[in-house]
Formats: sequence, structure tokens, C-alpha cells
Amino acid sequence: MSPTSPAHTTRPANPHGPTRRLTTAQALVAFLARQYTERDGRRQRLISATWGIFGHGNVAGIGQALVEAGGGRSRDGDGNGSAGNGLAHRMPYLQGRNEQAMVHAAVGYARQSGRLSAHAVTTSIGPGATNLVTGAALATINRLPVLLLPGDTFATRPADPVLQQLEVPYAGDVSVNDCLRPVSRYFDRITRPEALIPAALQAMRVLADPAETGAVTLALPQDVQAEAYDWPQEFFAERDWHVRRPAPDAHELEAAVRAVRSARRPLIVAGGGVRHSAAEETLAAFTAATRIPVASTQAGKGALRHDHPADVGGIGHTGTATADGLARTADLVIGVGTRFSDFTTASGTLFADPAVRFLHLNITGFDAHKLAALPLVADARAGLEALTAALAGRGYRVAPAYETEYTGAKEAWEERVEASFATPDPTARPTQAQVLGLLDDLVTEDDILVNAAGSLPGDLHKLWRTRSRDQYHVEYGYSCMGYEIPAAIGVLLATEGRAPRRPVWALVGDGTYLMNPTEIVTAVQENLPLKLLILQNHGYASIGGLSESVGAERFGTAYRHRDADGGFTGPPLPVDLAANAASLGLRVLRATTVDDLRKALSEARDAQGPTCVYVETETPDTVSGPPPAQAWWDVPVAETASRPAAVEAREEYDRQVATRRRHL
Repeated sequence: MSPTSPAHTTRPANPHGPTRRLTTAQALVAFLARQYTERDGRRQRLISATWGIFGHGNVAGIGQALVEAGGGRSRDGDGNGSAGNGLAHRMPYLQGRNEQAMVHAAVGYARQSGRLSAHAVTTSIGPGATNLVTGAALATINRLPVLLLPGDTFATRPADPVLQQLEVPYAGDVSVNDCLRPVSRYFDRITRPEALIPAALQAMRVLADPAETGAVTLALPQDVQAEAYDWPQEFFAERDWHVRRPAPDAHELEAAVRAVRSARRPLIVAGGGVRHSAAEETLAAFTAATRIPVASTQAGKGALRHDHPADVGGIGHTGTATADGLARTADLVIGVGTRFSDFTTASGTLFADPAVRFLHLNITGFDAHKLAALPLVADARAGLEALTAALAGRGYRVAPAYETEYTGAKEAWEERVEASFATPDPTARPTQAQVLGLLDDLVTEDDILVNAAGSLPGDLHKLWRTRSRDQYHVEYGYSCMGYEIPAAIGVLLATEGRAPRRPVWALVGDGTYLMNPTEIVTAVQENLPLKLLILQNHGYASIGGLSESVGAERFGTAYRHRDADGGFTGPPLPVDLAANAASLGLRVLRATTVDDLRKALSEARDAQGPTCVYVETETPDTVSGPPPAQAWWDVPVAETASRPAAVEAREEYDRQVATRRRHL
């Protein structure tokens, strides 16, 4: 064997058919470029581009393969290229600055693409790989597809350890990539070239499966990436993955119909599954027939337009008084595509009617059975269509008095929204709610808002008037600080090339901005018209308010100099986030008053390149000025304490806990 020969020889998997000699990395990229999804007659690339940061663990493998695949960036909006010009099977490459942020961008792209198209993310070994974990958890929790391709240590172990290798004394086959196992829906380590074939097929199956999708990880030892193999030519044939719409079981459907027909005060809780299934029109048809009101989770907001008569707004801890009031008296809660997290159920205190029952329409049996519900396991659109048809001939509709009740409550809540948005003094510094009100005055159904963490999700859930099915993009399954900017880039990539061009806003506070501003450079490099709105409030406003409510006295939540006693109550830190954003290449518009902000937002919306609006917000007595939380959220309070604030908080906690119930 020559010094340059591979450590072990390879043979064709199919010696009787045509083969193609490629490295493992080249084969993987060529395979990915030929995978498609199909749903409702629409076909698109499953993996339309690859994000990457290169190091010694992937530069000679995946990096070289992307060069072979012509890794520029397609401008056609979907990364497909054109079969007529020979670009149909190229693999566009996107250059990231932070591995976690690359996953966030891929997730934003997947959500905007309806989970029908996704991105891959390649990293080196070691810290590049472990930086993927947070993004992978976010993707899996939110049921959004992303393909992770981290480099891994040598399969052949020519030297042990190699640079950045984790040594585990009790297991020689463990690497840092094993951190990705619990946050991946599918994980495999490709220790031989031929092992890629079944692993790649399994990876695509999971990514395209609406009930299973999430982060998928193929860990790639750096020596295996560069090793050549004679691949069966059929591995590179175009392959369509049908995204199914499973219909409900007849027995479950009949039970669901009986439950609806017997309900006097039913309430629909619309979750992200409505959007993933593109079931908004079907939901509207169902409510038109039954007049059942619709509340929404963070992921489900936009299932109905804000001005639809049946839309009663967000539900749960960050919900509206209308939705939460209906939830407390509902005798049937119909969940559609929701996981029923603690924010939705107000930690088990919201659905208070002693006789309340649950009916859960969900594509997974795991979620459909939560809260001891009657399960209706099906695709959201298919399930709603079946339920509407089954009820059609049976004359069901809620009582007129119930309809009058919730429409009247909705009108009353709108008055509170208007009061929160009002700006009586145009020369004053705006509150956070007033910032949202100015944006609300400006946007149309074309605009998309991206947010994830801090006090903004609560304000948006309660106050924002959603005008289109995809306008409201708030990631609240993982509520990950630093998601907004890269996710907005992913959304821009998903909408690129389509007319009219969609204005995409990334809304961040100063805490979130400092977590992860790096992909601003990517937006500048790609000349993407990102509209970044930075709200400076000198600290963690949301957690500051929570801290005060649980007796922790806002400790460690303000961005201030230390005082004489060592606390953080001194002057605000002299941090200039606007200057920082400008240094990364953004055009920055500073606003100090309501009038300034109105003009800056309008100018940013019309901008053709990446633009930032920076404003320092007025801090009211509450977290951000809108109506307070309309339902509880369980954050345990110290059972014993010497400070009065904690003692009082515990008394309130015990009172709330006493109202919690288990739905059995």
C-alpha cells in the first residue's frame, strides 16, 4: 500500500451496475442536490442550500465537495437553479459567522418554506460541532427540519487524540458530536463510506416526515469525508419524498363529532400545526360553519387574521383577556396542531370548568393524547376537512349568545390594544408597546416580523394584529435569544425572488442583540434587505419583571455599572449598539422620540439594503407597558426566605398553585 493510499480499501456496493467514483463528501452533496419533496402537487428541493464554516474537520471533505458542486448562491428564490442551464443539481453555499446562528437561519428558512424545503449546515469538529446543539434543540422542539453535517474525529484513528478530540476513558467511540443525539430526530455517524447510503436515505425520510421532522445529524469523520468509493449510480437519481396528509381514523372522527355536538362553550386552540399544514383556509371554513371561537398559541398566531370575527387572540400566560376568559369557561377545548405547553395552559390553571374535555387534532399521537384528550390523529387540514364534512349535515352551531359574548369581549380588548399603542406626546421617548403600535400603523400583509425572546413575545402575542398567515414569526418553543437576526436572514432567503419583495423585520432587545449579532455581516455580504429594529432598555427587561414578581428583586438583570455595595444599580453601561451595528456594515437610523421613530421605521421599510433602526425605549413600571398577564405561569418561589419580597411572592405562589389541576 502506498503512503497516500486509504487505510482500508473499498468496493462497489453493487458490482453489477454502473458506479461513480467520488469521495464520501462529494457523494453526499451530489445526493442532497437531487432530493425533492412533493405535497399537493408542488415539488421543491428538499435541501436547497448548505451553510458552512470551515475548519480542519470539514474543509477537505465537505468544503471541497461544495466547490465541486458549484457552490455559489442561486438567485431564483429556492436554490433549485434551472435544468435548462445545467444548474439544477448545483448546491448553493451560504457563509455563516457562528455555527448556532447558521442553524437558526436554516430553521427560519424551513419555517417560511412550510417545512417543505430545508438547509444543511456543515461545521468542523470540536467547538464548531458543539455550537450546533442549541440550534438543533430549537429546531427539534419546534418540529422544523434542518440537516446538520458536523465533522468528526478520525474513524481510522491514525493518531489518538487528534486536535479538538474529546477523550472519554470508558468509551473509545464517543465524540463531542454525541451531544447532538438527544436534540436530533435522527443521528448517525458515518464510519465507512458505504454506510452513507442507508443513513442518507433515513435522514431524508425524517426531514420530510411531518410527524417526525426536526434536526437530523450525520456526523462525518474527517478521514471518511475524503475517502473515495465506487457509488451505485442509482444513489444519485432524483428522488421525491411525498409529504403525506394522513386522514383521521373513522372511529376517532365519530367520537370527535359527538364531542363537538355536545359542547355548549367550545374553544379552538390553534397551534403551529395549522401553519405547517397550510390549513388556515380550512380552519376559517370550519369556524364559518360552527362559529366556534379561535384562540392561538405563539406558533399558531395568524391561523386567522386579527380581524376575523372568530379570532380572539393569543391564549395562555401571554394571551388576551378575551381568549383566557373563554378558556376558563370552555366545556370543550379543541386543540389543532398544538403541543399545549405550560404557557398555553397557564401551567395547568387555565381550563377551569370542572367538566371541561379536550379534543386534540394532531399529526402525532404523542401530542394528540395530551391532557387525557380524545385524540384525532391526522394532518391538520385533512382532519379539519373531515370534521367539517362530518358536522355539515348535523346542524351544529354555537348559540348566538355565545357568539355575541366573545365578539363583544374582543371589541373590548381592542380598546385596550389601542390604549397601549397610543402616542399622545410625539416628542416623548416611546415605550415598547408604542414602538409596536407605530410598526402596526406601517406594515401591510406583506411584512414579516421575527422575534423569539425577552418581553417582546408577550407584548406581540397580546397586542399584534396579524394580517397574513406568515406575518407572525415568533419562536417560542425554545424562546432562544439570538434567534431573530439569523432567522430573519433565513426568511429573506425563502422569500427571495418572489414579487412583491417581503419586508422582513427582526425585532430584538439589547440583551438579545448582544447574544448573537454576527449574522449582520452575512446580511451585508448577501445584500439582503434585513430590517433590524433594536430596542435598548438597558438589560433583561422580561426577566427583570419576572424576577421582581418572584421575590428576586430584579437581581442581575440590569445592564449597569456596579454601585458602592457591589450591586448593579449604577449608571447604565455606555454601550452603543447602534455604533456596533454600523461597524458590522448596517445602515443605522437612530430615533429618540415617537416622531423620529415613525419616520425611521418608514425609511427602513422602503430601504433596498440591510438597515437598522435603533431606539431607546421608556421603561414603565411594568415590564413593557401593555395590559399585564391575563393568566398565571408557574415559576417556583423560594419556600423559605428572610427578605419580605420573597415572602410575599411565596404567598401569591401558594394561592396560584392551589388552582392547578391535572386533566385526567
